[in-house]
Amino acid sequence: MTTPKRNQFVVRQAQSEADLVACSALDHTYSTEYVWQVDLREEGDETAVRFRVVRLPRMIRVAYPRDRDALLRSWKARDCFLVATVEDVILGYVNMRVDPVFPRGWIHDLVVDQRVRRRRIGSALLEQALRWARLHGLRHIALDMQTKNYPASCFARSHGFAFYGFNDHYYPNQDIALFFGRPV
Repeated sequence: MTTPKRNQFVVRQAQSEADLVACSALDHTYSTEYVWQVDLREEGDETAVRFRVVRLPRMIRVAYPRDRDALLRSWKARDCFLVATVEDVILGYVNMRVDPVFPRGWIHDLVVDQRVRRRRIGSALLEQALRWARLHGLRHIALDMQTKNYPASCFARSHGFAFYGFNDHYYPNQDIALFFGRPV
């Protein structure tokens, strides 16, 4: 894979089935030393939920919560699917669906290949997804991530997203999803 220098990549619409296959071949895994830990307490008629960031005893490598076949099926129904490329090699992608009830975009996937992370590719993909959302009259963007995906939660907060909820057993692997959102 060609390694891009700063700002030498292009963000464009996914154009073909080959783009989708190339996106599925990216390394979706991530590593982390931190997780969001959930503390749920029920006392009588009161339920208290608390999240806190905890450091793990060692770095862990985490698999993406959606498998390749599920990704390919969901991408067929895409509304906004953008890819970052350099010399026709796909480096990352963002997949956003439009909520049919509310004027909101829902980012289901924002992935940059493991080998080219921390080069503003994810930021450029997110910026273009926000631009697309504005052009299509959306007023809010939401995204989800595993509680183990501390790097993604830091990324989201650094781009103006705020935590606004969770769903237990959300992913096929039964992981908890954290939800973040922001105005467009």
